[in-house]
Amino acid sequence: MENQYFTSDTLNVKNRAFLWGDTVKVSFFVKNGGLIMDEECYFFLMASMRKMRMNIPLTYTLEFFQNIFQQDIIDGKGIQNGIINFQVFRNTDGVTLAKSSVSYFYEVVEMDDVLAVHGRPLEMDLIKEINVNNNLLSNIRVHCPENIYGGIYAQENDLDDVILLNPNKRIARATSGNLLFLEGNVIKVPKQSEGAYISPLMENFVTHLHKNNLADIQEHEIIAFESQKAEEILMISDEKGIFSVGKIRNKTFENTRFTELVESWRNSFQ
Repeated sequence: MENQYFTSDTLNVKNRAFLWGDTVKVSFFVKNGGLIMDEECYFFLMASMRKMRMNIPLTYTLEFFQNIFQQDIIDGKGIQNGIINFQVFRNTDGVTLAKSSVSYFYEVVEMDDVLAVHGRPLEMDLIKEINVNNNLLSNIRVHCPENIYGGIYAQENDLDDVILLNPNKRIARATSGNLLFLEGNVIKVPKQSEGAYISPLMENFVTHLHKNNLADIQEHEIIAFESQKAEEILMISDEKGIFSVGKIRNKTFENTRFTELVESWRNSFQ
């Protein structure tokens, strides 16, 4: 299935997203012909723009995004299930950057079900020669050369993704999303202060588990070795979807329990 692309203006190379990486990204989700979690995704977009000191147009209301996605994607292209990777970038038309207008671009990745675990478990490894920061901007999806480096490292070593550490040598996230570690009835999640992404998709999942007493959710500072202690590992990527992790170095992992938990969450939207 070919991805669909939309933009608010004619794209050219003289934009700050291309020249400076002056942009923020947030994903929205389409399931069975309707938006889900749209409020959480919208508020995350507004928060991300504020952190990057972007000038937020008065037209950027929740209804504005609901309408353009409905008209362009669901009605216009007939897409029933997919991920909308929405990107806002700053223009250069203001007296100062803080007063410059913004434009948007978004890509739609069509898939069978955004809340289903992808078929093949991932093979991953830790990467130690680079790390990701754990400051205010580390939690939002902005330009990140560490993700590019990590993605190339994974390709060159026949891996699907890599686990990135923070400056304290603790687990932050993967290049594509956040990691959840299952041990017994406890799911450990790296803290946002450790460099993990803010993720409306993951937050909705763990909220479902907590409300229904399906697992004990704990935010932790997780050292690299603990990845080998987990019984199962799940990666949740707002940009790409949900994946089980099958192997890290010589350790293999099951995916039965997480698959059941994701299925329970998925069924809550029907």
